[in-house]
Amino acid sequence: MPWAMPARPRHPGVIGDMPDPVAAAVDVGHLTEVAEDVYAYLQPNGGWCLNNAGIIVVPDGLLVIDTAATETRAKRLRAAAGELHAGPVRAVINTHHHGDHTFGNHIVSDGGVIIAHDLARAEMARTGLALTTLWPDVDWGDVRVSLPTVTFSSEMTLHAGPRRVQLIHVGPAHTTNDIVVWVPGDRLLFAGDVVMSGCTPFNLMGSVRGALGALTRLRSLSPATVVCGHGDVRGPEVLDAVAAYLRLIEDLAVGGRAAGQSPLETARQADLSEFGHLVDPERIVGNLHRAYAELAGGELGEPLDVVSVFSEMTAYNGGRLPVCLA
Repeated sequence: MPWAMPARPRHPGVIGDMPDPVAAAVDVGHLTEVAEDVYAYLQPNGGWCLNNAGIIVVPDGLLVIDTAATETRAKRLRAAAGELHAGPVRAVINTHHHGDHTFGNHIVSDGGVIIAHDLARAEMARTGLALTTLWPDVDWGDVRVSLPTVTFSSEMTLHAGPRRVQLIHVGPAHTTNDIVVWVPGDRLLFAGDVVMSGCTPFNLMGSVRGALGALTRLRSLSPATVVCGHGDVRGPEVLDAVAAYLRLIEDLAVGGRAAGQSPLETARQADLSEFGHLVDPERIVGNLHRAYAELAGGELGEPLDVVSVFSEMTAYNGGRLPVCLA
């Protein structure tokens, strides 16, 4: 696949409706300006491994928020950053440890500093390139585990010229190590995978209960613009949309567990009509496994058997592996 991106308009504000699958195959990634000298790099349609990234122009270069899943996609992101003609990448910030947000670190950072939560570094070292084994047919290319060189436990502030950029740990939510990037002067939130738009939330490796708490915390920031980890750029209403889905998961788990049903059985009987527009609906199985574990008194974010749950998600899909277009 070529690295060059198709021409796309760059404009402030919220982008339009998510493209259909045909358009998604053509739109391999594009920049949209979400504040002055701040960009979201969007990869439609936002499904498995089609994550978003962010770019903030600073006086002596760029801050990049997350990278990409494959060598080709990471090189497209690096090329898009180069089109801004703002200087080198000074730092890469990883919002969590998953490979679609980190495998391109070595390509995008160009040797610069990589910043993440303490637990993200540990999880990256532990899981390595395991994500690639879930979809062996994807052309991953030269992907690597490039560990963060700067980590923190709670909050960190970067001073990007006159602009303050706050890194805040809000996990366990999507994972144990989620951070968000909050730009208070612009009321702009890069939410990572704590918040997805048009995509089913996924909390198997984090916490349903913790994610609801994280959303409450994010709402208290009063963001005007939310760059989600996957899907459209949105306003603050997206926080409520994600919370509504997670509350349904908790309700389903209570009922399913009381009825003696497995998470997969509960998922198969669930009425998802309110959320029928979300891509990757099979994630309900993983979410229910996490909610069941929490009802049983498990520690928030405790490890679950990801490979086994993915097998159940495939069964939920009628024996078809979840689709990954990375």
